[in-house]
Parts: sequence; structure tokens; C-alpha cells
Amino acid sequence: MTPIYAVGDIHGHVDQLHKVLKYIERDGGQDCPVVFVGDYVDRGPKSRAVIETLMQGQAEGKPWTCLMGNHDRYVLRFLEDPDYIDSAPSRPIYWTEPPLGGARTLASYGVDVDERRSRRDIRDDALDAIPQAHRDWIAALPRYHETDDQIFVHAGLRPGVALEDQVEDDLVWIRGPFLDFEGDWGRLVVHGHTALDQPQLYPNRLNLDGGAGYGRALRPALLLGGEVFLLGPEGRSRL
Repeated sequence: MTPIYAVGDIHGHVDQLHKVLKYIERDGGQDCPVVFVGDYVDRGPKSRAVIETLMQGQAEGKPWTCLMGNHDRYVLRFLEDPDYIDSAPSRPIYWTEPPLGGARTLASYGVDVDERRSRRDIRDDALDAIPQAHRDWIAALPRYHETDDQIFVHAGLRPGVALEDQVEDDLVWIRGPFLDFEGDWGRLVVHGHTALDQPQLYPNRLNLDGGAGYGRALRPALLLGGEVFLLGPEGRSRL
């Protein structure tokens, strides 16, 4: 039984990320495996620092797996096309508009996101400001991660579709068909993406998005066989 830790959507809150890394290290040591389920950027103030922290940990050899979230993908899509609009949101919206929070990510790289500037001019500045290493890191993020007991993914899976046949748009964006599915996935699906007041365990899945992007606490989980614990300043608590 190999313990594995998991962290939900960080959304630019690097101070909270450092807190949960301390919780994990205190519980499992410096070299325990951790899976981050995506959405490292947007809404919070320090997206660049979050990415740098995760990149540095991996460069130091820490057994960290970082998955791609829909907000992370927006960075690349915006750099390709500043007028890009994803079809998944309930209404057409640009990444730089407040509900998505892309302007805060760009600001963390020192890009002037004054609303009076055109998106194309902002994109051109972003191409200069966002290091190629950061772009390459985001582009290479896996879309899911498997263990014997879990499937880790940002948003979820489409019922009735084999894991290897799942499409990226579902892996980073799906909600209703996945959240409403009560069947057995064969393993516990660990995900984020759909913000709650706190992480919640269901019979077939674990939602780790406790709403850090909206000012709530980031809480990591310990998965130990069939048991799930949340970590906090007081240690473990069973879910």
C-alpha cells in the first residue's frame, strides 16, 4: 500500500501552495509522491510563482506529477490566438475577462493588462514576458495519471469511454455527465475543477477543489489504499 498525496486547484495562490507542501512534508517526508490536478494559474495573484515552485520541485527530483487544467491550457491558447474563446463555458468569454482571471496571470508576469489595450497588444507583450520554459512545461503536462487504486484527472471522465479514448476537452472541462455518474470507474477518480466549499469524497470520486480560487483554503489529501485523509495545520482528518 503506497501512500500518495494529491492537491487541488491552486489558482495562483502560492502562499497556500507553500502551506500545503509543508503539511505534506510533515506527514510523509520530503520525497513522497504528490499529484497536482491542475489549474495552477488565474484568479489568484501569483500564478508565475506557482508555476516556478512546481517546476523547481520537479527539477530537484521530487516525485511530483502535475496535470493540465483548463485554466493552464488557456495560457497556451491565448498566446496562439488572443481572441480565442473556449466553447465549454456557458457564455462566450475571453480569457482576460474577470470571471476567468487570465488578466491576473498576465499581471504576475509583469504584463500590462489595462482594459484600454487591445488583446493582441497584450498577447504580444505576453509572448515576451512568459518564459519559453514555462510555456513548454504547460504544454507537456499530462492530461491524466494512473495508479493501481486511483485515476487522477483535472475535471473528470466521460462515462462509457475507455480511459485511453477520453478526449482532452472532457479531461479538462467536463462537469455534468461526470459529476452525475454514480457508477463504478474501477478505481477512485481524483479530480478538481468544480469548486466546492471544501474537498468532498463520493462513492466513486474525490473532488479536491475546495475553492482556493475563490479565497477558500487549499487542502491536500492523503490517499492510503481505500482511505482518504485531508491534511491541515492539525494533521490528518479522515474523509
